[in-house]
Amino acid sequence: MNTLDTKLKEFGRLLEIMTELRTKCPWDKEQTFESLRTLTIEETYELADAIIKTDKNEIRKELGDILLHVVFYSEMASETDDFDIYDVCNGLCEKLIYRHPHIFADVEANNSETVMQNWEQLKLKEKGGNKTVLSGVPASLPAMIKAHRIQDKARSVGFDWEEREQVWEKVQEEINEFKAEVEAFAKDKMEAEFGDLLFSLINAARLYDINPENALERTNIKFISRFNYLESKTISQGRDLKTMTLSEMDEIWEEAKKLPTTSKGK
Repeated sequence: MNTLDTKLKEFGRLLEIMTELRTKCPWDKEQTFESLRTLTIEETYELADAIIKTDKNEIRKELGDILLHVVFYSEMASETDDFDIYDVCNGLCEKLIYRHPHIFADVEANNSETVMQNWEQLKLKEKGGNKTVLSGVPASLPAMIKAHRIQDKARSVGFDWEEREQVWEKVQEEINEFKAEVEAFAKDKMEAEFGDLLFSLINAARLYDINPENALERTNIKFISRFNYLESKTISQGRDLKTMTLSEMDEIWEEAKKLPTTSKGK
């Protein structure tokens, strides 16, 4: 592995390159915080894809793209004397030290649960920090990730099931309530109850240490892989999915289930 001096030298080279690009490159000179925002979101999703695929080389490249954005924003802010990369790094270092008193002070924390509880409590105490437990959850998060974060934060102050098995009663209760609205065909209430059901299932996933976003994406990839097989097999046989019966498609689907999942065609 590279030494700290080598890492710092390369980080310094990156900062020098960014300054030169911002000064000389027509495209880089035109960028603003607003113009980069959607690109940053895109790069984050590309990193997430690489992580799901467990492609270490791709992860390395996508981390570089995200680091580029961090340096880019910092360079733009330095031009208006708002902050620079030093302020970003210094603020992060101070926050990490403050939120890890079990490492840098004399607080006891022997498990990750206690660490997370301390983390959330310290965030509430920070000057200019979150004023309420849930205020730190970004409004723009995708709904599933937001639900998971909401539940995590509620847990940090003790609002959680005493035993994780208790969640299944709640899941069953929500299933029954959703089915009742389906039978009554009350459209608005159906949607509300389905939301409650999803929320309870995400809660169950959290309690069993399953990331629901990752779990669903794995299923998406699996379905795409199997459906692509179904489609290519029917084409190779000169058949059309639209004219096939469900039982005929199921026969090929069962073949696909025996094959390893591939992300090709995503």
